Amino acid sequence: MRMMTAKSEPTASTATAVDSRSPFVRLTELIAGIEPGKPPINLSVGEPQHPIPDFVGPTLAAHLADFGRYPANKGIEPFRRAVAAWLGRRYKLTRPIDPESEVLVLSGTREGLFLAAIAARRWVTRRAGKPAVLIPNPFYAAYAAGALAADCEPVYMPATRESGFLPDLETLDDTLLARTVACYIASPSNPQGAVADRDYLGRLVKLARRFGFLVFADECYCEIYSEDAPPGMLEASAPDFANVVVFHSLSKRSSLPGLRVGFAAGDRRFLGPYLELRNVAAPQVPTPAQYVAIAAYGDETHVTENRKLYSEKFDLADQIVGGRYGYKRPAGGFFLWLDVSKQGGSEIVTTRLWADAGVRVVPGRYLAREQSDGSNPGADYIRVAMVQDKAATAEALHRLVAVLG
Repeated sequence: MRMMTAKSEPTASTATAVDSRSPFVRLTELIAGIEPGKPPINLSVGEPQHPIPDFVGPTLAAHLADFGRYPANKGIEPFRRAVAAWLGRRYKLTRPIDPESEVLVLSGTREGLFLAAIAARRWVTRRAGKPAVLIPNPFYAAYAAGALAADCEPVYMPATRESGFLPDLETLDDTLLARTVACYIASPSNPQGAVADRDYLGRLVKLARRFGFLVFADECYCEIYSEDAPPGMLEASAPDFANVVVFHSLSKRSSLPGLRVGFAAGDRRFLGPYLELRNVAAPQVPTPAQYVAIAAYGDETHVTENRKLYSEKFDLADQIVGGRYGYKRPAGGFFLWLDVSKQGGSEIVTTRLWADAGVRVVPGRYLAREQSDGSNPGADYIRVAMVQDKAATAEALHRLVAVLG
């Protein structure tokens, strides 16, 4: 294999050299004191704004008494059975998921992804060198936070247009893989919306089993796609799911970001120790919220309608943005990843859009880290979250094009 070109971020003791704060804190500082040029439209945070499903209120009401008891950290049995059944319907698995040993409830996926790195550091065998965690670049901030909390070296794998906006697995050399504790991968990816095919997922699983590390597959955007449903890491790791854990959430699938319910599923050998850590370090998920999740995983009508709403907004992007800024309708997710290098780069464009158009987006630079050559895979891009209603989305896109040309 060829040597990897990604730069390793400093370890926890020297991380102050890198601005590892939340992208949204940095964005707030960037535009602080600048008055929006028009009534604000927020397309920065990936917070779904679609109506919540009708069953949420009645389900909570039916289980109000359960707020009076501590829930089990593992999740109630009906929840774990509902998740296992949904996974069996959604993916082509060679055997059913065991709800008893292969599914855990999460208080959303952020804390689950974060704690997974700490559990992985304890679970894997001794590494040949400084333990490393592989992270796609750009990335979801919880990945790097978990790596640093686990006292591992975050190693950022560039996910650029040249590699199909997914990390190039062929650039990972054996020396790095031998010290790898875990590899995070998102499909559909955030922010680019790239979908890994079955072959790509299978190659990553083989590397994980050969070198003894874990794959943490963030599949939170799996139900928002343009054409074909994305394949999942469980399909690529069946029948035993060894070295693989997938993370799912209802935030995007069911437009329930405030419910804070998700799950982890996969390698039972790891999920046991992972649960032990979560029993002392993680928040429990209220039982009424788990019953809402049971209803959500048992209903596909609201998911189909949700996906349709996003599709209609991407139709607007096709019409309004067209071929500008390297735009291409993403295979999955609900972001636009727009190349604004000719307009001045991510921070300059973000400031202009706010000052001139009142449109709030995220600089791609803040979603990524610098590579060894000093480049940043997000520096030329802005991320636009297609979360508002159609009217607000159309208005924001028209403003964006008017300002950027």
